[in-house]
Amino acid sequence: MAEASGSSAADTGASPQTPPPVVKGKKDGLVLIHSGDGKGKTTAALGLALRALGYGWKVCMIQFIKGKWSCGEHEAAKAFGGRFEIHPMGDGFTWDTKDRARDIARVREGWDLARQKAASGEYRMLILDEINYVLGYDYLPAAEVVEFLTTRPANLHVVLTGRNPPPEVEAVADLITEMVKIKHPYEAGIKAQKGIEF
Repeated sequence: MAEASGSSAADTGASPQTPPPVVKGKKDGLVLIHSGDGKGKTTAALGLALRALGYGWKVCMIQFIKGKWSCGEHEAAKAFGGRFEIHPMGDGFTWDTKDRARDIARVREGWDLARQKAASGEYRMLILDEINYVLGYDYLPAAEVVEFLTTRPANLHVVLTGRNPPPEVEAVADLITEMVKIKHPYEAGIKAQKGIEF
């Protein structure tokens, strides 16, 4: 019987570049939610992307709120030769929007792009960054997202980030992690830092 811990790629004969075999009866594509009031939801999703890229998978991230401004992840994605796509689709809108109809149209553009990417069969991971906020603002029907999650390609991992995912979306998730804020530099008047927040 194999030990639960202490094994390595050398022990199993697998190379670090080869993903572990899929065990029959196990679900291949997971739905993962990163939520909560603490910082780190998008950061954790980017960590999953890095891990997936390490196995040669193709990853797509749709950013529903972030706009075209420069972020470190946009620059880093270029190093993966097209295997990591990031599409910032938002205008940085908030609950205090100046043009709700425009914001909804931008969300719809991002959502349509996400569905196209999923349907292409090219990707093993799709990150829907900040989509939970979009759902909370009623810019996109939660039922539509649930339908997508339950009918997507079977081997596609989908990561959803943002606070307060709707209960019906949580119900179809395989993993939900809540980031809890204990302390944040904003509380001490420290502004967003390059390489940390963006």
